Amino acid sequence: MTAPPVAVQLSRVGQIAIPVNDLERAVRFYRNTLGLRYLFTAGQLAFFDCGGVRLMLDVPEQPEVRSASSVIYYIVDDIQRAYATLRDRGATFEDTPHVIAKLPDHDLWMTFLRDPDHNLLALMSEVPR
Repeated sequence: MTAPPVAVQLSRVGQIAIPVNDLERAVRFYRNTLGLRYLFTAGQLAFFDCGGVRLMLDVPEQPEVRSASSVIYYIVDDIQRAYATLRDRGATFEDTPHVIAKLPDHDLWMTFLRDPDHNLLALMSEVPR
């Protein structure tokens, strides 16, 4: 009789890779427009800290990977202020902040924007009633 497999717990995200075409342009956007803390660059990779999660900007060698990206949802306290600040810094938004869901004690607000490589990003805020 074999032992049951050991359960694996995935408790938190350590790093997210974001495919980009132009590393310098992407670094300027994530550092200057979004205001993320720049960590370092290594070859065709650049790293940022986002509240303890490392974002890795990557110029992939394979063309099919360059167009694949997950949507990253950034939590903000004041979505209206964050929207206005990032728009003033040159961020291109798909929409304006709006309510996605009315929950028992708060409303979930979101707005979506694009980075220079057209990766979809989002701002989200839980606004108490």
